[in-house]
Amino acid sequence: MSALENVRILDLTRVLSGPFCTAMLADMGAQVIKVEHPKGGDGSREPSAAINGESLYFMSLNRGKKGIALNLKDEKGIKILKSLVEKSDVIVENFRPGVMEKLGLAYEDLKKINPEIIYASISGFGQYSPLKNLPAFDMVAQAMGGIMSVNGGAGDPPTRVGVSIGDTSTALYTAFAIVTALFNKEKTGKGQAIDVSMVDSVFSLLEMSLFKYLGDDGEVSGRIGSRHPTSYPYDVFEAKDGYFTISTFDNTGFSRLCTAMEKKTLLTDERFLTDTIRGKNDADLKEIIHTWSKALTVDQVLETLEKNSVPSSPIYDIGQIAESDHIKVRQMLVDVEHPVAGKTRLPALPIKFSNTPAKIQGPSPLLGEHTKEVLRQVLALDEKTIKELEVKKVI
Repeated sequence: MSALENVRILDLTRVLSGPFCTAMLADMGAQVIKVEHPKGGDGSREPSAAINGESLYFMSLNRGKKGIALNLKDEKGIKILKSLVEKSDVIVENFRPGVMEKLGLAYEDLKKINPEIIYASISGFGQYSPLKNLPAFDMVAQAMGGIMSVNGGAGDPPTRVGVSIGDTSTALYTAFAIVTALFNKEKTGKGQAIDVSMVDSVFSLLEMSLFKYLGDDGEVSGRIGSRHPTSYPYDVFEAKDGYFTISTFDNTGFSRLCTAMEKKTLLTDERFLTDTIRGKNDADLKEIIHTWSKALTVDQVLETLEKNSVPSSPIYDIGQIAESDHIKVRQMLVDVEHPVAGKTRLPALPIKFSNTPAKIQGPSPLLGEHTKEVLRQVLALDEKTIKELEVKKVI
């Protein structure tokens, strides 16, 4: 049995944050009904990275979902959605605040139909904020959430994290919130509204950079490249044929590094006595490490560091990690058969359960692929009614 079996989720979301959230819930066994506009559907269907013209972006984020095409600008479309709400546990939307209210689909409207409904809203700034009406994409969340100000090299301009962490972190928080609300509903029988802000989500990830500001000195962190703001050596280093990382955070780790480099005299060097002091003299220490590492290959460096239990690693590119033994053993890429794209490899949920394992339930839907099926099975509409809705372009 799947963990979320018999949970029905209406997914009105588009592009990344919402679909990423509901894809995880689908992997855990929830029935996710993705609602798209009949003309064009989700913008992520645009094939920027594609197989046989089908967007891998869309296929990954909407795996295992039922797809219906429904015109929410038509009163009959709104009526159908409300009927689906009556038979669902969760609705997820990521429209700009105010849009759902205009459609008559706000939480206050839908809880009258289904008092137990869990209503999750994702937006840039949340449902209440002086900035709530501003459009927000991942770059906005990263910029205003604070993470770009500490990302990049010293002297470089603020730098976006290379993946859409504003969207994906929000998706993770929303999935966590939905499961928490479902657990609460099991105990109380009550639904609730969930409000998740992309900017809040990024802000919550600032950890040490924020702690330094909130501490006694009120320090505002700047950009320091890959190194850690308080520990050293915790950085990217260079060998004669590439780059690698060292991640020490205390004197024990530093002692092991000195042993590996055969430089135990550094342990009594006043420049390197503690993490804090080493951080202030990071340039001197990095030069010493490079004198050692640049004479060796990455493999030779890592072999020596591993023998001495120094936390370290190679730096994989996307192809190297995707084809690595680790990813294969952990089954983090799964073959899924798509009706147009054929066999595709999609990233799996990175959580391993002993009793209720996550599983990609099937491919992403073609636009409107399951409309008639959902109307028949969930709403018990007859063929004549479905045909009339089709002729009137409601579906």
